[in-house]
Amino acid sequence: MGQIFEGDMNGSGLRIAIVATRWNEFIVERLTAGAQDALNRHGVRKDAIDVAMAPGAYEVPFVAKKLAASGRYHGVVTLGCVIRGATPHFDYVASEAASGVSAAARETGVPISFGVLTVDSIEQAIERAGTKAGNKGAEAALALLETINLCRSIEGRSSEEA
Repeated sequence: MGQIFEGDMNGSGLRIAIVATRWNEFIVERLTAGAQDALNRHGVRKDAIDVAMAPGAYEVPFVAKKLAASGRYHGVVTLGCVIRGATPHFDYVASEAASGVSAAARETGVPISFGVLTVDSIEQAIERAGTKAGNKGAEAALALLETINLCRSIEGRSSEEA
């Protein structure tokens, strides 16, 4: 059997950016608080987490790419909430947010996690922002930590190396 690469959840020494949307802010602020708490609990210092407020989910990929390309962060968490309505607007915004975040990570080589909720109702959003379905902001933050450390493992660096 060959080598197995894994990432741990050690956030010590990491600088993380969070892109959060103003649109549906009452949901997104819960996601942001969940992400910050998860990062803090896993060793990321409070002063090592910066938050950029994007107008909406459509703008998230652009802002995430700017932050990732700045060289100041080990990774970026993206957070937002798109709720389906009666028009096709939801489909365009949700699709562009997801594909744009993925492209930003590929283009910059910096891990970017996707924590933008794409839901059918406000009730589903509330469930995913800290009630019975957990907090998807915290989950996106933990996925980011694991991905950063997985990349370090592949590169032959420990999670303690900044």
